[in-house]
Amino acid sequence: MHPFRRRVRGAIEHMPEVEISEEGSIRSLHLGSETIQSSMDLDDPADLVLSYSRAMMGFLLFNPDPRHILQIGLGGGSFARFIDEYLPDAVSVAVDINPQVIAVARAFFQLPEEGDFFEIVEADGADYVKIFRGSTDAILVDGFDGLQIVDALTTEDFFEDCKRALSPKGVFVTNWWSGDKRYHTFVERLLSVFEGRVLELPAATHGNVAVMAFRQSPTLTHLEALKARAEELEGQFGLEFGEFVSRIKMTNQCSANHLLL
Repeated sequence: MHPFRRRVRGAIEHMPEVEISEEGSIRSLHLGSETIQSSMDLDDPADLVLSYSRAMMGFLLFNPDPRHILQIGLGGGSFARFIDEYLPDAVSVAVDINPQVIAVARAFFQLPEEGDFFEIVEADGADYVKIFRGSTDAILVDGFDGLQIVDALTTEDFFEDCKRALSPKGVFVTNWWSGDKRYHTFVERLLSVFEGRVLELPAATHGNVAVMAFRQSPTLTHLEALKARAEELEGQFGLEFGEFVSRIKMTNQCSANHLLL
């Protein structure tokens, strides 16, 4: 079956146009290019279709019961639907600068009902994060402009603001592409701001990496304990947490038994 694709509206000035494609039961959102930014399975809307989105939820290995989650970049609402289904007690706020993305996500991507537990804010995420002070347990950043990572979401100032926003056990998670020639510069900035408390979790496909940074050193660093938690979380969330632990071990500095953070 050939994918169905349509432009939703004309692009807002200085912002990429939003398009939707469908192939089988998978509906995807595009921002000004063929690249898929977000996908939803119409038969299972809470499922995280794309491997990078699953990898970003790897932060749950270290903070399995977040009470407040800030999303910078709504896209097609993959994280919003997952959080609503699997973390129903968490308050989730999704911030997006593009009103067209918000309108399309509301109309075509089965977002949760907005209310006490879910809110969408039209704003610049780099500015909005400044209102938080030690009060959010996870910051999920997925900010692309259709061609590359949004520059304002890769600066040391932005990382400092995110660090201030996190609760003591809070985790910052961002989706970067390892093939970007600026990737190592971004990681070095994050290492500097978070004093080395950074982990890389490669996604299964396409070169995406979920990069995590911790406000404080995580309490769980023993690899066998992480494997045990991964097995528990797989039953709870239906994601491949055991594979996440294996990829983390392969990609980051470890002793014989511990992650070195």
